[in-house]
Amino acid sequence: MTNHDNDLRIYRVAHVDDHETVQLGFAALLSQCADIAIVASVASVRELNELTGASELSDASNLANQLDLVVLDVRLSDGSTIAENVLALREQGINVLVFTSADNAAEVRAASRTGVLGIVRKSEPRDVIIDAVREAARGNPVATTDWAAALDSDPELAAAGLSPKEQEVLAHYASGDKSIAVAHRVGLSSSTVAEYVRRIRYKYAMVGRPAHTKVDLYKRAVEDGILPPP
Repeated sequence: MTNHDNDLRIYRVAHVDDHETVQLGFAALLSQCADIAIVASVASVRELNELTGASELSDASNLANQLDLVVLDVRLSDGSTIAENVLALREQGINVLVFTSADNAAEVRAASRTGVLGIVRKSEPRDVIIDAVREAARGNPVATTDWAAALDSDPELAAAGLSPKEQEVLAHYASGDKSIAVAHRVGLSSSTVAEYVRRIRYKYAMVGRPAHTKVDLYKRAVEDGILPPP
């Protein structure tokens, strides 16, 4: 894809995978993308956090200011779990895209519950992978069949008990509409829509499925069949 003159941002990506050949292949895959720069290729999240001033990431204590995205393998050889790794990154405000061979359904389901922006197979075509990285680096959810399948087969999604009106508000809001547009569509005031969104977030939090961001709300809506799967 070619950048427009008014869109010259370069997205900074770190790749976490404990196989050197995969690291090299991923770097080669993105090498022709003028708007994506791989600033680190490491074998663990811990190693990413330990990068010092000698690295291109000059402030290891504030990775969120250095990175737009971490592309993360599900299974790493350091004994860590996908949940632990995503939590460590999300606590620093870093977006995560899972890049996996998807050979273990339980691990893929675990990844889908952790707040990642999407799950992409390593076997996908080059353009699909590049588009996924670009979208996730922008902070957008990446809708793939693997992500949808992980949601559909997950037995641990507790019902939030949303009312029909709350579901209607969530469907419009999570699809990208601003509060004023949602209010117009569902016949409520903007302040009432804001209260509905607050109540929806609360209900999801109470069943252990927090939705702090609009991306999280989109994922909850897909999980619960309020929005169609990708």
